[in-house]
Amino acid sequence: MNKTVNIIGSGFSSLAASCYLAKAGYNVTIFEKNKTIGGRARQLIKEGFTFDIGPTWYWMPDVFERFFNDFNKKPSDYYTLEKLNPAYSVYFDKDDFITIEDTLSKISIAFEKEESGSSIKLNKFIEEAKSNYDVAIKDLVYNPGISPTELITPTTIKKINQFFSTIKRDVRKEFKNPRLVKILEFPVLFLGAKPSDTPSFYSFMNYADFGLGTFHPKKGMYQVILAMENLAKELGVNIKTEETIEKIIVENGVSKGIISNGKAYKSDVVVSGADYHHTETLLEKPNRQYSENYWNKKTFAPSSLLFYVGFDKKLKNVNHHTLFFDVDFDIHAQAIYDNPKWPDNPLFYASFPSKTDKHVAPKGKEAGIFLIPLAPGLEDTPELRETYFNKIINRFENLTSQNVKESIIFKESFCINDFIKDYNSYKGNAYGMANTLMQTAFLRPKLKSKKVKNLFFTGQLTVPGPGVPPSLISGKLVADLVTKYHK
Repeated sequence: MNKTVNIIGSGFSSLAASCYLAKAGYNVTIFEKNKTIGGRARQLIKEGFTFDIGPTWYWMPDVFERFFNDFNKKPSDYYTLEKLNPAYSVYFDKDDFITIEDTLSKISIAFEKEESGSSIKLNKFIEEAKSNYDVAIKDLVYNPGISPTELITPTTIKKINQFFSTIKRDVRKEFKNPRLVKILEFPVLFLGAKPSDTPSFYSFMNYADFGLGTFHPKKGMYQVILAMENLAKELGVNIKTEETIEKIIVENGVSKGIISNGKAYKSDVVVSGADYHHTETLLEKPNRQYSENYWNKKTFAPSSLLFYVGFDKKLKNVNHHTLFFDVDFDIHAQAIYDNPKWPDNPLFYASFPSKTDKHVAPKGKEAGIFLIPLAPGLEDTPELRETYFNKIINRFENLTSQNVKESIIFKESFCINDFIKDYNSYKGNAYGMANTLMQTAFLRPKLKSKKVKNLFFTGQLTVPGPGVPPSLISGKLVADLVTKYHK
């Protein structure tokens, strides 16, 4: 009889783990609490509009290719990918923006217009970022975070100083134009920490941005979830939805299964892709690895206030991805990391996938997603959500020189309370635990439980960290550990 694995959650990491474990010969069942799979990457469909509730950026296409190649498949077997041009635009003031196009040579021209000599510095910076990317993505991030020695290779020894400097320091040493500085510091926000707290080595995110580019799967990011679901089912994975996990069964220090909706499901191994902190509350206290104090002291990536808006007309002066950096980022960052509170003047991001994709909005209409980064754990009320929507939509109208409020058909919001309710997210965080120096690799929560045999974890609170590509990698890493340690 095949060995069995019960997987909690159906996000990217869980789906990836299920595929690798099924390929290794395990009998795998996924248990998802919501009606649809995908974890944070679910969809909202309303009045002919389709929104990705969670991730909207498709970066690092090579990681997706590597995942599907492990099963002798290609992304194109399941979905159609388009490279965006422009990748995104960044607003700094009314009618004042910089457009980031689809090649480094074009981006260099945009930089040179802003700051003479900056294109030469940019190419040197991206060359180093590519070197870091090659080391990180092709090597380091595929380590399971067990030992500090994973970080010690002939290449990383040469780069050791990059773990003790920061992105902010490196960027500002070379670039003086504040607009270019903001653009170069932007990609590390995906890692969940301030540029001043992010090691220089993570400049590989700049290569992901300028070197590899920004893509869009036709019909949205949820197509990747559906692709992984199809692959998992092809491999024999069973997926159960509307299954609320109440307990992880432990007998004599060994996980023996789960209890979902009052029913016991025995298994040889349990893997949780659900929120790590929440998963440990499914265990008796002696079987938990990390205390409440441990979690409380960690630096978490932001939460978000999101709006999904249907407009009855096409919008002007925006691209598929548009960033609004017309206010002071440092002040907003303080409200996220240093003195958690609702920011007075938040930066925000907007996505209009219908600029690229005719499938996500009715003809002649526009689908808009607006995101404000917030500190996790804040008070979240309908009144606050409405106040902040009005703040950003007024600025949006001014910056892009158009009236849009009268064209809103509907808007839906998603914030801290929803992250907690839908995903059991610790303090309602959106992206997991930040990748600061002291929360990198072996310093993150472990994939393998130290307290309970045959209990494993995957996803954004463990290695490699936040983001969609790291979640795919996390699923592979935990599957490798299961096959190694489960006898």
